[in-house]
Amino acid sequence: MDDLAWMRRALALAEGGRYTAAPNPLVGCVLVRDGQPVGQGFHRRAGEGHAEVLALAEAGPRAAGATAYVTLEPCAHHGRTPPCVEALIGAGVARVVAAMADPNPRVAGQGLAQLRAADIAVDCGVLADEAAALNPGFLKRMATGRPYVRVKMAQSLDGHSALADGASRWITGPAARADVQRWRARSQAIVTGVGTVLADDPQLTVRDVPDAPQPLRVVLDSRLSAPPDARLLREPGATLIVTRSPDGGRGADLAAAGAEMFALPGTAHGVDLGALLDELGRRECNEVLVEAGPRVAGAFLAAGLTDELIVYVAPHLLGQGARPAFELPAVARMADRLDLTPLDVLSFGPDLRLRLRPAARA
Repeated sequence: MDDLAWMRRALALAEGGRYTAAPNPLVGCVLVRDGQPVGQGFHRRAGEGHAEVLALAEAGPRAAGATAYVTLEPCAHHGRTPPCVEALIGAGVARVVAAMADPNPRVAGQGLAQLRAADIAVDCGVLADEAAALNPGFLKRMATGRPYVRVKMAQSLDGHSALADGASRWITGPAARADVQRWRARSQAIVTGVGTVLADDPQLTVRDVPDAPQPLRVVLDSRLSAPPDARLLREPGATLIVTRSPDGGRGADLAAAGAEMFALPGTAHGVDLGALLDELGRRECNEVLVEAGPRVAGAFLAAGLTDELIVYVAPHLLGQGARPAFELPAVARMADRLDLTPLDVLSFGPDLRLRLRPAARA
């Protein structure tokens, strides 16, 4: 096996921490000596051993002279755990192959530099694109301070998210709804609007994904209209009510029901969504899933704050008068339309799932 094959194995290992590693990145490591794997590991959760340390523990003395294939530059700083660079140097590895450098300012090339200073051969950039795809949220948060935002919507074939009276259960089938659970599980926060809370009384919890923690539930509620007996306030995990002013009787009632109240600047259309993403970044959210009605979903798209759009299309026609999937400003010219780049299209039972990326704006 060559460098590409061993790195692919490390990338596959890294997926083991998909639902538990945040706020840390997903990282996998394989130690190879004389063409044979002698140790491997992946980072499961913050505070536990990093991938390199677990691989070294499995290899024991066989790590001496081995090549370490790791999907992200080994850390060089003391955080919740000691630096992986020190462990690799101490074990006597001969070579380190990293898929990509770590954008964390506390690392940012220092790990690779320390390995080279210890006369360890270093190569960086093997399957870098694949490694970056493992951690879109971590990479974006390190670069901008904000999480990676996915907007999810379920709609009929004719572009509607609900009937005229708001009824929307269920547009999609069980297989598509099970897929949504996996997107929730990899997100550290789920954002919705108070309109969805009032209309559907959703749980917004992760179900049927083993080991996945409950993401922070974020409700945009500029006028404090959410009822204190809303079901999401009774579910495991935390709920954040984001408003313009948390003071007053209704805010106190929501706080007494278990919500954390948080005030952000307002705009003409509600809470400042950019300020919200700044706050979620400060709370170490790597990935955020927006599960909301057409107004909130449209607001994220119109503001250019959406990194990825996930649309489930069901083979139904809801007809005239049904509610749209997205509320967006009118477009006067075709040149002003919002273009999307398809990433993939998959089937889930009778439904299609489209993943798309909004095109960069001029």
